[in-house]
Amino acid sequence: MQKVFRSADILIPKGCDMGLWSCVACDQYTSQPEYWEKASNIVAGAPSALRLILPEIYLNKPETEARIKKVNENISEYLSEGIFAEYKDAYVYVERTQSDGSIRQGVVGAVDLDCYDYEKGSKAPVRATEATVKERIPARLEIRRDAEIELPHIMILIDDRKKTVIEQLSERRGKMKRLYDFDLMLGGGHISGYLLGEEEKALFEASLSEYAEGREMPFAMGDGNHSLATAKAHYEALKAANPGKDMSSHPARYALCELTNLQSDAIKFEAIHRLVRVADPYKFILEMSMDLELSGLQTAEPVRIHRNYTVRDLYIRNPLSDLAVGSVQMFIDKYIKENGGEVDYIHGSDVIRRLSMQDGVIGFEFLPMKKTELFDAVIKMGELPRKTFSMGAAQDKRYYLEARRIR
Repeated sequence: MQKVFRSADILIPKGCDMGLWSCVACDQYTSQPEYWEKASNIVAGAPSALRLILPEIYLNKPETEARIKKVNENISEYLSEGIFAEYKDAYVYVERTQSDGSIRQGVVGAVDLDCYDYEKGSKAPVRATEATVKERIPARLEIRRDAEIELPHIMILIDDRKKTVIEQLSERRGKMKRLYDFDLMLGGGHISGYLLGEEEKALFEASLSEYAEGREMPFAMGDGNHSLATAKAHYEALKAANPGKDMSSHPARYALCELTNLQSDAIKFEAIHRLVRVADPYKFILEMSMDLELSGLQTAEPVRIHRNYTVRDLYIRNPLSDLAVGSVQMFIDKYIKENGGEVDYIHGSDVIRRLSMQDGVIGFEFLPMKKTELFDAVIKMGELPRKTFSMGAAQDKRYYLEARRIR
């Protein structure tokens, strides 16, 4: 099999406060500006990955273009100041202590974008687990097009039930160089990272190759689907702009990510809830009730609907998808296209309950899917409805830390 996941020239900050450097993924807390304001205040003037990303809460705002320009200026400034140490041909073994005390293990390396395809029905070794919204790519592409480095929050999954690929590295930590070890800001837990030596690299690569051999879908997207899709779009655009040129060694062919094992006890699937803002919530609920034939009579999994201070569990008798979240998403998309409005994707039952108390909004709360169903479901369905699941709570998402040159 083509080498899908490989070592990379990894950049890690040196001589700075890592607790201030590392910040949570840009697609979190999209309805909570107070989180990002607090993070910015904590960082203050210190070097931080927060200055090198565009949190999605600021997308499609009047100041978006200026923010993107500033991000790339900050990247150039950090590079010129020599803020990074570069580790050539490297893997980093990561142990992340999450908010519940569990430890999630992973290996940071690079995925070959020639081995990844987010289109439905793909037979590529790396596949999207949920629908990719192509309209969400251009803004990200604008950032990546001129960026000199990438900072990933991408997590790619393997379904290693024997736990022979990543977990074996834990007992070899004492033989590896520790690169970082610190507490993450704003309840993100703790993280430590170790540079794989030659023995560990050989062991990891052999185990990964053995795991992948003969599997129909060895790798699946966990988190950061749209970020990886953006990297793919950027790479394809470069190839189209350079016909006849050998791009096989171009750094944009690869994307930095963390490989994790779906079977880890620390990986828990959380539901992603919906917060809908429309001009006439009563009309929205009435049309949804008619289209999906919502009923209080129990059929399959419930949809919990929050409106002001009321909560109702209803059941879909006319499903548009195999999953309740898919049926609701399809109706939301149709309604907003015809009537206007917007939808946001919310992590945490407590957050969706609180935000649903606002005027003009409706909250939809879902049960999480079982993680053991993921690989088989993607192989069967091609992809799941977008934002079907989340790997853990918002504070346990991947934090930006490592980087890699892409120009």
